[in-house]
Amino acid sequence: MKPFQASSGDSNADRRADFAEMLFVSGEAAQAAELLLGALELAPQWAAGWFRLGEMQEAAGFLDQAAQAWTMALKLDPVDRLGASLKLQLIGNAPAAAAPPSAFVETLFDHYADRFEEALVGKLGYRMPDFLDRAIRAARPGRFHLALDLGCGTGLMGERLRPIVDRLEGYDISAGMLRKARAKGIYDLLSKADLQHFSHAGPKADLVVAVDVFIYLGALERVVGAVAESLVDKGVFAFSVETTAGGEDFALLPSRRYAHSEAYVRRVLAVSEFAILSLESTTIRHDRGEPVGGLAVVTGKGHAV
Repeated sequence: MKPFQASSGDSNADRRADFAEMLFVSGEAAQAAELLLGALELAPQWAAGWFRLGEMQEAAGFLDQAAQAWTMALKLDPVDRLGASLKLQLIGNAPAAAAPPSAFVETLFDHYADRFEEALVGKLGYRMPDFLDRAIRAARPGRFHLALDLGCGTGLMGERLRPIVDRLEGYDISAGMLRKARAKGIYDLLSKADLQHFSHAGPKADLVVAVDVFIYLGALERVVGAVAESLVDKGVFAFSVETTAGGEDFALLPSRRYAHSEAYVRRVLAVSEFAILSLESTTIRHDRGEPVGGLAVVTGKGHAV
């Protein structure tokens, strides 16, 4: 995948775009959008500019125009590294999808890698690795032979698991995140993997974790089935999800993350013959000062339901 073009490549267009950003930050969304549209006349192939134009038009209340801008961004960048298709879904201009574009997730975390821990732990009060670590130890005391850390990120969960596992493997879609995790020296293996298509060909594990990973997956049937295939009998699977306030199985939120209902989680686990060992409601993080609710789940394969 070629590097993403953050600049328009035209200095005049970039200056206009910078001025548009100043207007947008000051609350002048309509004027900002008009100025950015002028910049795009100079650089019509700039996918990121069209995406940003859509955001400005959305803020100004011009949803039809925003849809046109995001459609153009998607045409210019079909792999959809900025998630234009998700924006179209959120305003009702595209059918709901069961998963986000993989390129969007990869780009997001590659961009976020260098400031991930400072932002998530320091500013958003992220404590899910600690919460799940305690839940795993309570549900199944003792050591694990092989643990798979799915969506391992920079290794926040891996740091908690290392003292209780003989071998620790981490998988993530983002090369930037894997680079940060590798620098910690806590994993025996790190590998780039898209969890939408995850399968594990090596020896079966007795612990699999996926901390705040399913918020970027949507439908869970396939990945939960793949986890079941990767576990030994009596193996443990621990994960977290954001919870939806509606009655749907899962929903795309304005944050472009997915939330899941407890009933859906229970149903998907039952299909793959996982027994719930613990399920607790908790605050996953804070977003704009508000707590984000979710579930911390520890399950067992082959345990009595």
